[in-house]
Amino acid sequence: MYTDLADVRRGLSTQGVDMLRLIFPDVIGMTRSKDIMVSQLERAAGHGPAFCQATWMTTTRGDVLDGHGSFQDGLSDMVSHLDLGSIRPIPWVPGVAYGIADIHEPDGSENEIAPRSLLRRIVAKYAELGLTPLVGPELEFYIAENREGQWQRWLNKTGRVYMTGSQVDPDGTFLHLMRMIDQLGIGAFAGNHEFCPSQFEINLWHGEALDAADRCFLLKSAVKDILAQRGKLGTFIGKPWNDEGGSGFHLHFSVTSAQGDLVMDDGAGELTKLAKHMIAGVLEHAPAMVALCNPTINAYKRLGPDTMAPYRANWGYDNRTTFIRIPPEVGPGSRIEVRIGDGAANPYLVIAVALAAALDGIVRELECPPHSTGWTYQDESRPVLPMTFTDSLNALRADSFLVNLLGEPFVSAYETMKRDEIKRYEEAVEDPTTREVTQWELDEYLLDF
Repeated sequence: MYTDLADVRRGLSTQGVDMLRLIFPDVIGMTRSKDIMVSQLERAAGHGPAFCQATWMTTTRGDVLDGHGSFQDGLSDMVSHLDLGSIRPIPWVPGVAYGIADIHEPDGSENEIAPRSLLRRIVAKYAELGLTPLVGPELEFYIAENREGQWQRWLNKTGRVYMTGSQVDPDGTFLHLMRMIDQLGIGAFAGNHEFCPSQFEINLWHGEALDAADRCFLLKSAVKDILAQRGKLGTFIGKPWNDEGGSGFHLHFSVTSAQGDLVMDDGAGELTKLAKHMIAGVLEHAPAMVALCNPTINAYKRLGPDTMAPYRANWGYDNRTTFIRIPPEVGPGSRIEVRIGDGAANPYLVIAVALAAALDGIVRELECPPHSTGWTYQDESRPVLPMTFTDSLNALRADSFLVNLLGEPFVSAYETMKRDEIKRYEEAVEDPTTREVTQWELDEYLLDF
């Protein structure tokens, strides 16, 4: 662990690293960055570097919307602060290391829009209760290649779920990706081809919430970067192809006491009262959660009845049709799996909103509804989730608990960005209600997410 910037400079220099790539997630989940010369690190990163706050309000099309730090504030500065514990050499870019930045206001106060700071605030709420959240992100993504000017699936053979080797990795691209991510040191431990042709998954070990979010952020950045080096595209968007299924972001989480004691399992293989309060909190806020866990218009093409994605605000034991699945592991492995997330979602926001919802259940000791069984899409005892982006944003705005906990400045910025996205889509597409993936969505999302 580095102690100060001079220590970082010396340590990186001895490893042959002469460039530090300072990165942070923006509101919509894109990786923003600046390369800093290691030889100039103390001076360059001692009080910054600064970025324009309008970055928070910049769309994928390059438009800058009004909001926090944007036009209404004269396009003011925000200041980055390197997290010394986040520095990792980049194996596929010799001489360069990643470092994750926190974002502050120029006076040193917390920036209320920054997703990393938002998650840290919610983790602190758990600490006040003597609890520590543990999180395990699980993401799917597609590999595509450019043929005749169009990005198309790298592979098209069906039926190759849970496979590795030359049949699903003919030129070793995925094996190379796995090796590079292993060397990055983010706790990846396995990977495989998923259910749909050219769809893959890389598994990360669980960890404390902020650490898990950082590693998930680095995984997504790394996948896109490594594949781009080999002339391919890694895309996490939920539904890139009309004829195949979507990519999800499943979030496993649990809590322990501050001493590390198990509090989710009663010792006899049953969920504790606290665990059921958490389930109740997540279901209470499920409609609003959809907006942050499914942050694109494209994401809603993945959702619906009989899609293997959640459709109702329900929970079940080892049931992959429910909003919350309780995996079969007991004891230390006892946990909640929230299955609503889209691959394009910002990991800091997915984790933050899930933990926030569960926290409300704990504090208010909400009563857990009965669990659902079987093929739950037709079980009308539980409400249907928002199935459009507009409906989910409306649910988020109406959820006063989440708005207060996430913070009005953040919610306002997110809502401004996403309602603009919806407006542009509705103006550009002949039938905005279509369930077909449109060219507008591919142009808007495919390369960036």
